[in-house]
Amino acid sequence: MMEEGLGQNSVGPSGSIDKSRILDIKPMRSLIPVFPMSSQAPPSGQYPSGFSPFFPFGVPQQGSPTGVTHRGGAIPAPIRAYRSPLHGTSRKKRGRPPGSMKNEKKIQEPHVDLSALVGITPAQRDDGARDVVNLVLTTFDALRRRLCQLEEAKELSNGSIKRADLKASNTLMSKGIRTNMRKRVGPVPGIEIGDIFFFRMELCIVGLHSPSMGGIDAIRGENEDDILAVSIVSSGEYEDDAEDSDVIIYTGQGGNFFKKEKETIDQKLHRGNLALDRSSRQHNEVRVIRGMKDGVNQNSKIYVYDGLYKIQDSWIDKAKSGGGVFKYKLVRVPGQTTAFAAWKSIQKWKSGSPSRPGLILADLSAGAESIPVSLINEVDNVKSPVYFTYFHSLRHPKSFSLMQPSHGCSCAKSCVPGDLNCSCIRRNEGDFPYTGNGILVSRKPLVHECGPTCQCFPNCKNRVSQTGLKLHMEVFKTKNRGWGLQSLDPIRAGTFICEYAGEVIDRAKVSQLVREGDEYIFDTTRLYNQFKWNFEPKLSEEVGTNDSSEDYSIPYPLIISAKNVGNVARFMNHSCSPNVFWQPVIYEENNQSYLHVAFYALRHIPPMTELTYDYGLARSDNGEGSSAPKGRKKCLCGSPKCRGSYG
Repeated sequence: MMEEGLGQNSVGPSGSIDKSRILDIKPMRSLIPVFPMSSQAPPSGQYPSGFSPFFPFGVPQQGSPTGVTHRGGAIPAPIRAYRSPLHGTSRKKRGRPPGSMKNEKKIQEPHVDLSALVGITPAQRDDGARDVVNLVLTTFDALRRRLCQLEEAKELSNGSIKRADLKASNTLMSKGIRTNMRKRVGPVPGIEIGDIFFFRMELCIVGLHSPSMGGIDAIRGENEDDILAVSIVSSGEYEDDAEDSDVIIYTGQGGNFFKKEKETIDQKLHRGNLALDRSSRQHNEVRVIRGMKDGVNQNSKIYVYDGLYKIQDSWIDKAKSGGGVFKYKLVRVPGQTTAFAAWKSIQKWKSGSPSRPGLILADLSAGAESIPVSLINEVDNVKSPVYFTYFHSLRHPKSFSLMQPSHGCSCAKSCVPGDLNCSCIRRNEGDFPYTGNGILVSRKPLVHECGPTCQCFPNCKNRVSQTGLKLHMEVFKTKNRGWGLQSLDPIRAGTFICEYAGEVIDRAKVSQLVREGDEYIFDTTRLYNQFKWNFEPKLSEEVGTNDSSEDYSIPYPLIISAKNVGNVARFMNHSCSPNVFWQPVIYEENNQSYLHVAFYALRHIPPMTELTYDYGLARSDNGEGSSAPKGRKKCLCGSPKCRGSYG
């Protein structure tokens, strides 16, 4: 057993350490490699070829110990206090390629390379970019949603649901649809600080963190003992939190601390722990991914990339269960964009202490929404937008007759996926349009939801766009584009955001309203950029399936003005690279169907990220001979793919 002791320059009380027990640490002693002795560590940020030489902690130095003071006042024993030198040379590892972990399962090479199917080149598999990362994540989540949809339909007969996320990731990796396969120290191309992930496997397929289960990822050099930690996942399974949001006290791996009916044992200085030990002396940057509970699903976690850290200190401590554990103090590299710290601030704002900076109005909706909509301005002294009446849906909607009259579904409770007796499911081509947690599966020509004439319960999962806001929204003042919209909650791809509420108007009034300065017109007849969001049928291996069309099939043009009446959707700004898309949704009442415009998340959206969609281009404007033709407005979205104008 590891015994708690003092730093090398400290003198503990007599009899405080049982040295005979320390010397009997056979597993740890046998795993300690040979180090060339040196009086100083390498300069921070230098990475010699092959990651060698490495420098030990065990060199006597003058001054006070550098260990972290424990809450109880005792100074935990540094890891170096338990090292004993071994003689001989390091052995070269055979049969293991550089960059692989000893006990990590090897991912098989693609037996059928379908990466070109989604537009990924061999070079992009090794080194990605922002567009490539987004493409891989979009492909993964589209397939995962489809597999989840199929499994939920099967549940009606066999009563079990398989892990769609694992199946989707295995499919993609086996077919070469991934990126950043080349391991590296430091940043990963195409991944930005603050990016969020709802599944551990998403970290793997974009090269942010390779192990699907382990919390420590490492890269190897030429020799067996040349190993460095490149990333860690701090998911709350151990006591990793520190009071400072830029500091992590990370617990090493191993020890059977959470395995029932197993004897608690000390952690060993090998594999990931050895990699962290090397990095603590090499001073290389380590990527940190924070895992936090999902506010929607308490049994799930959301993973946030928190940027680069360096290991400042390490020691051995006692776990609550009594076993010895390795502790590593990681400090965030200064000058990076905030990520986890922003999450901590949001949690405090939600609790009401302290109050939200720049808060003007606690609820812009005046109670029209079940969740208050905050009004925030941290830019200037403007106190509010131009006056309008808050309304959560359409005013003066137009109905149209169905070709085949129907009185809605006759489901007794809620519509059940896979139940083809449900008329609403049949209208959706036999598929339930949403997963069990309300995520839209695919873009469709029309999404048919249950309506007031349906006999199913009001909480039916096929009424997603009719239930109002489910996210903590903020209308905030931007620096150069007026008011904008953001959420305090993380948003998963396919999540319903809001409906575009307002007054339905005739096309004859559009020109007049534009002349009068109405900037809040939504027109379904505009030209919108094409993009693929649905699953690729060849990846799902469905027999006889056709690629579901993503072209909208709207029964009549719908034009909405939100100038005088509207909801939070009126504050969403345009972007040529949006993170939100719109989907036509209809539901039925008395043999009449009403068309609505619903917004969904195009991809995972971190908190405090502005929500944007593509405003499109008017069909009457061919745009020839001018970068900003008449009727268009100059675009300030700042996207690398900015078209220059919109409207």
